[in-house]
Amino acid sequence: MKLPTFEKLTTSIKADVGIVGGGITGITAAYLLSKQNLKVVLIDSDEILNGTTGHTTAKITAQHGLIYDEFMKHMGEEKTAKYYHAAIKAKEFIKNTISENKIDCDYETQDAYVYTNDNKYIMQLENEIKAYENLEISSEYLSEIPLNLPIKAAVMMKDQAQFHPLKYLKALVQASKDNGVEFYENTTAVDIEYNKHPNIVTKDGHRITCNHVIAASHFPFYDKQSFYFARMYPERSYVLAINSKLKYPGGMYINAESPSRSVRSTPGEKGALWLIGGENHKTGQGESVIHHYEKLEDFSSKHFEMKDIAYRWSAQDLITIDKVPYIGAVSKGESNVYVATGYRKWGMTNGTAAAMILADKITETPNEYADIYEPSRFQPDPSVRKFIEMNADVAKHMVKGKLDFSNNELAQIKTDEAIVTRINGKRTGIYKDKEQTLHAVDTTCTHLGCEVEWNSGDRSWDCPCHGSRFSYEGNVMEGPAKKPLAKVDIKSEHG
Repeated sequence: MKLPTFEKLTTSIKADVGIVGGGITGITAAYLLSKQNLKVVLIDSDEILNGTTGHTTAKITAQHGLIYDEFMKHMGEEKTAKYYHAAIKAKEFIKNTISENKIDCDYETQDAYVYTNDNKYIMQLENEIKAYENLEISSEYLSEIPLNLPIKAAVMMKDQAQFHPLKYLKALVQASKDNGVEFYENTTAVDIEYNKHPNIVTKDGHRITCNHVIAASHFPFYDKQSFYFARMYPERSYVLAINSKLKYPGGMYINAESPSRSVRSTPGEKGALWLIGGENHKTGQGESVIHHYEKLEDFSSKHFEMKDIAYRWSAQDLITIDKVPYIGAVSKGESNVYVATGYRKWGMTNGTAAAMILADKITETPNEYADIYEPSRFQPDPSVRKFIEMNADVAKHMVKGKLDFSNNELAQIKTDEAIVTRINGKRTGIYKDKEQTLHAVDTTCTHLGCEVEWNSGDRSWDCPCHGSRFSYEGNVMEGPAKKPLAKVDIKSEHG
């Protein structure tokens, strides 16, 4: 699929709305605001749509795991209902937008299932179906599912959907461009400054002066002492796209227990590709990446008569303390700078809902769902407990990283592998590329000083504390870090 490309921003400009981040939230917000005759500029630090694989099918669903019973207990029925209806409104918006713009993006209505084969989770599923009934969600409690998996119970949410997000968003980019939206790629936002209006400051020193700013980057590039890095934690997960001897029975599936397993399908060249996902773990804290793929491969072979693996990829998602995304003003004092983050792997509906909420805020249109997502919230239960737990984990990894290193010698590094050693007393990560060139970096994360770990699957240095990721050369791939890892000169030490 050929995707649109855009130039880098090379001068300072003005706009009504500046959007940072070319994912589903940024592009949908640009599309909505462009229809209101507002001048919109969208920038991305990479290429837009580049973060999503070209062979994925995403769920458009209000079923976000087992959450509704939990939300009822912690937020009450009224707020839980708002969360559900915001997701349904987002689903309806996507469906209507596809219809209005005649977008060919493999849209299909599918039922969504959460299942378990573990007795310990049966009561949770029973409580979840009661929550569904209280919220009047069209659903069923089942003892078997269309998928040939051993299960003890399942809850099914009827009439959800899936689509190809890349095909969908490509059409929205074109429609937005036709409406006057300006897109700039390879343009990194590093700060917001204030004069009369907020200015988005780019890495190259250019400024986008605007009335409103939407920070729709994966991690908010602008924090304003709101400590988002301490209020969310990052998780990585993995997907295999496989060809199977079996016919796909329909439906979208995810289990309740660990290790996580997700099953859905997408059209492929040889028929339906089965997408097998899971193996979630905190960024920088998992075992070797290849082991996660091997476990998904074993699961696929055991249950789905796998013929071969067509593609594989991994993704990173941010999860807030209370599992509800942060959508709204970045801080109480800055009502015209907005953030949207923490979608907990359910970005299609949460990301679309975020765009709708923020577009309404900018156009001063009432939105009945906005209040539950306000980033300034901090509910005592379960938030405080989770906050303490998360930051104790950060402290543990910060100390462990300072003490932990391997004794591998440079001569032992194989092509396309990395080691951690000490050079002049400094913990140093060294990667050997396919041309036999060594790339050495100081492994101290430039965010808050944790020690990064090597991710062999993505050839990146990942921080186990707050999820920053760096290329093997040390460049920032994902925040909250803004500065690259320091390079280490090993020639003088090792010839």
